[in-house]
Amino acid sequence: MATIKERDSKVIWHPYTPMKAWPEAIAIVKGEGLYLIDEDGDRYMDAISSWWVNLHGHSHPYIAQKVHDQMMELEHCIFAGFTHEPAVRLAERLLEILPANMKKIFYSDNGSTAVEVAIKMALQYWNNKGFKKKKLVALQNAYHGDTFGAMAVSGRSIFTEAFTEFLFDVEFVPFPAKGKEGESIATLKEILQKGDVAAFIIEPLVQGSAGMYMYTPDVLDQYFRLCRKFDALIIADEVMTGFGRTGPLFACDQIDTMPDMVCLSKGLTGGAIPMGITACSQAIYDAFYDDDRMKMLYHGHSFTANPTTCAAALASLDLLLTPECEHSRKRIETAHAAFAQSITGNPVIKDVRQMGTIIAIELNTGSTAYHSNIRDMMYLFFRERKIVMRPLGSIIYILPPYCITNDELQHIYDTIKELISRLMAHGN
Repeated sequence: MATIKERDSKVIWHPYTPMKAWPEAIAIVKGEGLYLIDEDGDRYMDAISSWWVNLHGHSHPYIAQKVHDQMMELEHCIFAGFTHEPAVRLAERLLEILPANMKKIFYSDNGSTAVEVAIKMALQYWNNKGFKKKKLVALQNAYHGDTFGAMAVSGRSIFTEAFTEFLFDVEFVPFPAKGKEGESIATLKEILQKGDVAAFIIEPLVQGSAGMYMYTPDVLDQYFRLCRKFDALIIADEVMTGFGRTGPLFACDQIDTMPDMVCLSKGLTGGAIPMGITACSQAIYDAFYDDDRMKMLYHGHSFTANPTTCAAALASLDLLLTPECEHSRKRIETAHAAFAQSITGNPVIKDVRQMGTIIAIELNTGSTAYHSNIRDMMYLFFRERKIVMRPLGSIIYILPPYCITNDELQHIYDTIKELISRLMAHGN
């Protein structure tokens, strides 16, 4: 009988994969904590939480049991004109931990659509209030998703190149790299002063797909305060940074000024089932609360607030909010900091960046392209050593499930050091 891998190549088109160059996929049959287990029984360390979604480990029994229980009671129902306990309870619990001005939860089905909802809310908010504010502003090199609105507010890159002519115009602010924060803040101020900005959308503190580029809470707070001063809405895309990745539960928790909307997905369900959420302030909601039906938000998804997915998210929150999980996040953060210190100054390394449970190592390889040869070499290097890594050009990063042990972290660190030694021996 043909293997899963052999059957896959005949029928599957994989995401972010040059199918001619990479026709073979590793066939995973089981997940267990940090590990993904393939059809040959080989165990792979999931060092990147399977695209940053897995918080507590694969096939977590507590989440699985809660999903099973919900499936046996109510698997799905239409959410227009109907509601159910898991959706209400999840909204209540999220609003308890989100920035204090968040008052309403809008459900969708992934990070891109959570961003789409926020964009539509922002643009229609001003239209409903009778103001002509149509401009959106974002950071250069941002990544907010792969649907068209999300691509439009993302930096122009290899991800958007085939569609650039179809994307609506967005003004981009330079990334606040170290030493260039003032230029970035001044550019945003100049754009906002024109008075026509509907919203500023941003990945708070960490740009994920751009290369795990990080900036300070002070810069984020200055951005937000400028938006408040010039009456522009603030969309915080916490799809990647949410649920403890940067240290606190949300990156926005590190500053005092609060956004108008927060986008969530990825770790929301502990990585178990897809779900997106757009949280908003009361003022946003009130702009749509009207007898005029033209002012309602015309947006929805077939699986909006799916009860089974809500059950997974509630179970993930149960685990996330325990003292044990908080301790694990701090333990990982401490281990990352020590590892960063141990490799800083190596001539092969251009930069080491760390925030919370995220650490990124940018190498002096001469190429930062997403599909560069060095990226492919590093990917295969880690795959051969049974570690799941997806380098971002010349940048490798660790963003692990919170269940990872110190010994498992050390093994990943040692493997990165082995790569660094190999690059040094070969003169990069």
